[in-house]
Amino acid sequence: MTQSAVLGLPAELSGWLSTLAIMGGAMVAGLLECLVFLIILRWFTRRWGGVISRSLVTRAARPLLWLSPFPTLLAVLPATSLRDPALAMLTHAIWIVVILVTTWLLTRIVLVATDCVQAAYPVDVADNRRARRIVTLVQILRQVATVLIVVIGGSAAIMTFPQARSIGASILASAGIAALVIGMAARPALSNIIAGVQIALAEPISLDDVVIVEGEWGRIEEITMTYVVVRIWDLRRLIVPLSHFIERPFQNWTRQHADLMGTVFVHADFGVPVDSVRAELTRILDASGLWDRKVNVVHVTDAVNGRLELRLLMSAANAPTLWDLRCHVREKMVDFLRVNHPDTLMRTRLQMLSESGRDDPYTAPNTP
Repeated sequence: MTQSAVLGLPAELSGWLSTLAIMGGAMVAGLLECLVFLIILRWFTRRWGGVISRSLVTRAARPLLWLSPFPTLLAVLPATSLRDPALAMLTHAIWIVVILVTTWLLTRIVLVATDCVQAAYPVDVADNRRARRIVTLVQILRQVATVLIVVIGGSAAIMTFPQARSIGASILASAGIAALVIGMAARPALSNIIAGVQIALAEPISLDDVVIVEGEWGRIEEITMTYVVVRIWDLRRLIVPLSHFIERPFQNWTRQHADLMGTVFVHADFGVPVDSVRAELTRILDASGLWDRKVNVVHVTDAVNGRLELRLLMSAANAPTLWDLRCHVREKMVDFLRVNHPDTLMRTRLQMLSESGRDDPYTAPNTP
């Protein structure tokens, strides 16, 4: 008497149940093996692992858990009662899932490079120019690699279908026309991807660079494959196509270094003592913690219509600090002239004629 008869089940149903039991057992066994492997690997990385091993375990854990049941499932399928065409269809479906999950796994592994670079080159330090350049380069290359992996993985999954292979052969036969049509349809996206590669190699911008784009002052907050996010000083976000930084001019205040020079213009009467202004500027800068002690200059840049134009030149470690320093110097210098040399402040002179026709000059001081 057969086992199916003993169990009281039809032979066909018993076969399906045994197939499901074998497949379920294989999937559970593969999942348990992966869990044990990951637990042991995490224990080793916590005790002796470095940045690469810890990042690899963290990034790859979830895709590995999804992938682990399928190799054992493929191994036990021949032992089941399934026959063609059901066996071929199930095997084909499993291979598609394996290809897609492997693609996901590779995109996660690519992130390990970003983690390692960010750990080796922190950007939260004072002199972070080299770190920002390297992090930007790795991020852009990581995005390009992710796109390539997804395209190759998707193509590999599609090419498992015989019909897709025949279509692919037809496309290759007319590759010139297809490339022309695809290139024209995807020109904006392709131009941004090419611009991303150019930015990675030429490095006109990096993360946290201070730039002026479209008349707006801000910092590079994010660089993607298609656009750049500029965080403007008032916390607005300016979204700029990546190709803009290749095709159009813009200002980068931190291209080589972060320190900058700034100016404050003061207009005063011819009687202003320039040497006193120079001494006062030095005193103001010395008393301020914003000055980097590199540039301290006073120039007379113009002398017309009874007034002098004084240019006060100073420097600071970065753009926000320079802005605060300029405002501080402007305020203190106006107070100095108002208190110590009020007669040198600009005045408006009006000439009035009396009834006798004689000039009656009258001078009315402006408010500084």
